[in-house]
Amino acid sequence: MSDDEDDDPAVSLGEHTPVEGAPLARVSSRLTWPKEKSEVARLEGDSVIRTPEGPQELAAILEDVDETYFQRHQEFETHIRSVIGTGPIPTADE
Repeated sequence: MSDDEDDDPAVSLGEHTPVEGAPLARVSSRLTWPKEKSEVARLEGDSVIRTPEGPQELAAILEDVDETYFQRHQEFETHIRSVIGTGPIPTADE
């Protein structure tokens, strides 16, 4: 690296805005698949995930999922997103 290069990022990242809850992908990556819905609830049910409606406990979302067995994490995430929807996640300031 030469002395002429700038250490600032090439793209301004903006101010840090807190977002409550964990991304769904982070929660699903902590599990091994396949997995029963009841086992997901036991292991990660108290995890709070980010949703377009604000942070929600995974156990509450799982109550609205009809599927009882998830073969892969993609299948699990699809079922969860069918309940919570997709869209912008509100920040703590909103």
